[in-house]
Amino acid sequence: MGSRDKLAAASGHRRTLFFVFAFSFTFATFLTFLYTTSHFTSAASSGVGASASDSAAASTTAGGDGGGLVGSGSSKLPLPVFDALVHYASISNATHRMTDTDIRAISAVIRARAPCNLLVFGLGAESPLWLALNHGGRTVFLEENEFYVKYLEPRHPGLEAYDVSYTTKVRDFRDLLAAARASRAKECRPVQNLLFSECRLAINDLPNDLYDVAWDMVLIDGPSGWNPNSPGRMPSIFTTAVLARSGATAAKGRPTDVLVHDFQFEVEQVLSKEFLCDENRVAGSGTPSVGHYVIPGGGGRSDAFCSGQEEGSSESGEKTRRRK
Repeated sequence: MGSRDKLAAASGHRRTLFFVFAFSFTFATFLTFLYTTSHFTSAASSGVGASASDSAAASTTAGGDGGGLVGSGSSKLPLPVFDALVHYASISNATHRMTDTDIRAISAVIRARAPCNLLVFGLGAESPLWLALNHGGRTVFLEENEFYVKYLEPRHPGLEAYDVSYTTKVRDFRDLLAAARASRAKECRPVQNLLFSECRLAINDLPNDLYDVAWDMVLIDGPSGWNPNSPGRMPSIFTTAVLARSGATAAKGRPTDVLVHDFQFEVEQVLSKEFLCDENRVAGSGTPSVGHYVIPGGGGRSDAFCSGQEEGSSESGEKTRRRK
């Protein structure tokens, strides 16, 4: 055999070995692919099943309230954590903060209702505390200062706040109250869709979905009312009174807790008496600067906020007619 024949034979042998190796490698790769695919398919199926079971369990245990309530009884903040947050907030040296007794009075009501749908008028030093105490619920803040909203939101992840433009003035509160009384059966009626309200005390420019939330608790700590040109809390008190008696909040069938801070001042007392009503006031809040009201669920009368108001209106009308 010549050298050329020997080279051809060696080349053919190497080619055969190469094909055998390539076939073996391809076959092994194919088997590995089949095993891996089968393994992950079964794992994914079991994972989907577990997720579905978890979702079903969560749906069963979660509250059935509408309006975006998040969480269930198991997400309630543990009592030691709750107490610790309240303790450190009450001894804080933050400027413009509430007093110790006010913080504890408001916190006690949140503890009884949380997790819940909590609406807060006004942002302040205590806002992160209210958000934390309502762990598992939804807390929404309404603030007159849009720059304060933009300042706080990035610093407190999870804080949901919206700026509100108020057109009222504290110096006009008696005229505004008289106008609301005169139109109690019309524009300023207790049960209505606030989105379309023409009452001067109604807040009708909030994000639309907030009017459809079944609010369990409302804290009125804004807007400001320290001087005659401040907007005052007339709109927030009136709007809360209507929200508690209308729509999803009334339909939930449970009462709505309303807390009015700075209750020692005239505007807060007069407007609360007119729209939240003495018969709904809870005695013994522990501090004179917090007024606590519980508005019954299931809606209310369409012609009066409080008992006896229609009689008072007619008597007032009779006196006016006599003077004429």
